Amino acid sequence: MEAGGSLSVASALLRLCRPKQWTKNGFVLAGLVFSGEALQPASILAALATFAAFCALSSSVYAFNDALDAEEDRLHPEKRNRPVASGLVPTAAAISFAGALAVLGLFICFVVGPFVALAGGSYLVLQAFYTVWLKHMVILDVMSISSGFVIRAIAGVLAVSSPVSPWLIVCTGLLTLFLGFSKRRHELASLGDGAVTHRRNLEEYSVPLLDEMMNIMLAATIIAYSIYTFFGAESIYMMATIPFVIYGVLRYMLLVHRDTGGNPDTLLLKDRPLQVSILLFIAIAMGVIYFA
Repeated sequence: MEAGGSLSVASALLRLCRPKQWTKNGFVLAGLVFSGEALQPASILAALATFAAFCALSSSVYAFNDALDAEEDRLHPEKRNRPVASGLVPTAAAISFAGALAVLGLFICFVVGPFVALAGGSYLVLQAFYTVWLKHMVILDVMSISSGFVIRAIAGVLAVSSPVSPWLIVCTGLLTLFLGFSKRRHELASLGDGAVTHRRNLEEYSVPLLDEMMNIMLAATIIAYSIYTFFGAESIYMMATIPFVIYGVLRYMLLVHRDTGGNPDTLLLKDRPLQVSILLFIAIAMGVIYFA
């Protein structure tokens, strides 16, 4: 019984970490690929350590957020099954677990380098503001989510001691704004009349408005990335990756608009065409950067 109880607690804590959402930390590895350091063992190790650090940091944020939002989550058809909302993990235990993960993540960042630790600390500060305040502010909520991804990408560049390109910031920011507005659209479409009960600022959004915002960010992402391949990349052959970017974001939008779209956070884990397009994009980009 004790072993079974320990396993159930460990399983609940793992769910609290939301490992399915660790794919978001893949933005950390963009710096490794686009800096030309992906064939250097030391850089690979530093990038993977930074990826692991941000998995710990993001999980600490998820755990703290679940503890803070337990009452609201109990009204959500899916989130009510989360460990804290369902009662599997006490609120105090979730907060303590979040603190331990934050310390672990920052320690790994510091081992990689002081600037990476600064990025990790900035990410936690941003998430603290988001959890307490920014997530209730219309538009600013999505902008703060996007900023978290930009910090991830910058941390990845700093980990391999490469200069931070403004193109990385612009393209990452625009793409993640698109992803953020698609997430709000999913929440509004799937929850219907109960959306405002779950998240207060959803009252100020509407599905048509979010569709317009997504369209703007989608167009801006494709244009910005295309301009980068022609004028910002070291080789003009990077323009060969443009079709895969266009297909990827359009495929993502198709999935978001299909019925209630499924949860945008997990689409990458479920859709094979989207996975293939991302892998082909990475393969061609690396071919151009390292062998062209």
